Amino acid sequence: MLPTIRIGDKDVTRLICGGNPISGISHFTHEMDEDMLRYYSMTRLQQLLEECWRQGINTVQTRGDRFTMRMYLEHGENGGQLQWIAQTASEFADIHANIAEIAWYKPIAIYHHGTHTDNSWHMGKIDQVADYLKTIHDLGLPAGIGTHIPEVVQYAEEKGWETDFYMCCLHNLARGYKSAPAVERVAYEQEQYRDADRDKMTAVMRQVAKPCLGFKVMAGNRKCGSPESVRAAFEYALTNIKPTDAVVVGMFPKYRNQVAENAGYVRAIVGAPTS
Repeated sequence: MLPTIRIGDKDVTRLICGGNPISGISHFTHEMDEDMLRYYSMTRLQQLLEECWRQGINTVQTRGDRFTMRMYLEHGENGGQLQWIAQTASEFADIHANIAEIAWYKPIAIYHHGTHTDNSWHMGKIDQVADYLKTIHDLGLPAGIGTHIPEVVQYAEEKGWETDFYMCCLHNLARGYKSAPAVERVAYEQEQYRDADRDKMTAVMRQVAKPCLGFKVMAGNRKCGSPESVRAAFEYALTNIKPTDAVVVGMFPKYRNQVAENAGYVRAIVGAPTS
């Protein structure tokens, strides 16, 4: 198993399998979205989860929609041992009901969807996110906030919100109100990946005592041009966050075993687990 951090009372590997490719969301091109959707049958998704476990990854993070709930349920019924960190699915009209349904599938934690958090921030309705955290805690689970905006993390900390962890995007894709690719076809073209954003978010992650999970480490495939650029992206993230933080990386093993490659990079950078 890879080195771990703690979320609630669970040990979570410092590399977590991200859920965007599983849902056909590349944040790169619509052609890649389609490639992911066509590749990821339920059989291949189960193979992905099994390969994660074989390579020393013990946690997967996905959206809390019916499709990925079924995926995780099937994994467990087949003897799989991966833990699940669930994201609220903001297309549901009632997020509180969505949280309650997610909890039935026994995730180890739930966090509020980053884009919905950030749009609430821009609309001056950020305080409503605290109500979702309470719902998660009332169900006995650790509660987190996802965001692309460093100031959101600082605000939640200043207000003393009952957060157990943060999902922090290394690139600020929410400088204004942000639409989802399924809603607005030009959403990808509007996303801006600036390396300077990484410095701002990782600085905030280091300041926060709670565990933070960094995502968009590969800038939505833009840092995947060579093994050297992938390793450099991992090195930047893992050397600029706390030892009690982890990274969430989406994986798409259609063309090569990205699960094994990514686990190898993390092992080389952070070393073997300590007892």
